[in-house]
Parts: sequence; structure tokens; C-alpha cells
Amino acid sequence: MTNMVSRFAWRSLAYGCIGLGAAGIVVPLLPTTPFLLVAAWAAPKGSPRLARWLWQHPRIGPTLTAWQEQRAIPRRAKRLAVVLLAFSWLVLLLGSAPPMVLALTALMFCCVATFVLTRPDAAPSHPAGLPALNTRVR
Repeated sequence: MTNMVSRFAWRSLAYGCIGLGAAGIVVPLLPTTPFLLVAAWAAPKGSPRLARWLWQHPRIGPTLTAWQEQRAIPRRAKRLAVVLLAFSWLVLLLGSAPPMVLALTALMFCCVATFVLTRPDAAPSHPAGLPALNTRVR
């Protein structure tokens, strides 16, 4: 019984994070990638089928694989993240957010952008069945 409850909790966390990640595509200030990383971490504990779907998804899978194998972020994702951070801050500015909110979010966004930009670029995808170069063996 507790195993079923545990699996339900992990599955709920994974689906919830996928939903928040999807919402983050269109909602300023809501990040996408961290939620998808949490979903990829939680899914195998609650739903192996969902985990397979995430890792084999044509858009999400390569990014998850790059992060797991290389702790790398694709260059396009880096650019998009920085642009969306700047856009989100601009929305706050144009929305007349208080100066303290603007200052704190600018500091936080600069820290996030620095982290993202200092990660290595993801290596190009490799054909199925062939090992990737420069990956850690587990």
C-alpha cells in the first residue's frame, strides 16, 4: 500500500513539473528547464513509462541527455534563457514593479544567466548505438 502511495506521489511530482515546465514556455518569470529536470528525476520512481517518454522525446530528450552526460546546455537554449530572463525583467519594469523588486530580480536573473552561460555547450547528438565522445562513464 505504501509503495502505491509513494509511486503516486512521484508520478504526481513528475506530471506537475511537466505542467509547470510547459507553462514556463509562455509565462514570464516561470522557468522551464529546472521543472523538466525535476520531472526527469522523479518520473522513473513513479512511472517508468513517463520516464521513457521524457528521455525519448525529440525536443526534451537530447537536452536531458546533454545535462546528464555532460552537465551541458545547448547553445540555443542558453540564448533563449537569457533572452527570456531579459524579457521577464522588462515586463516587470514596464509593469511598474517597485524598485526593490526590480533590483532583487535583476540580481537573481544575473546569477541565473551567469550559471547558464558558464555551462559547457552541449556536444552534437550522436547516432544511436554509437558512444558520445567526452562523456563520463557511470
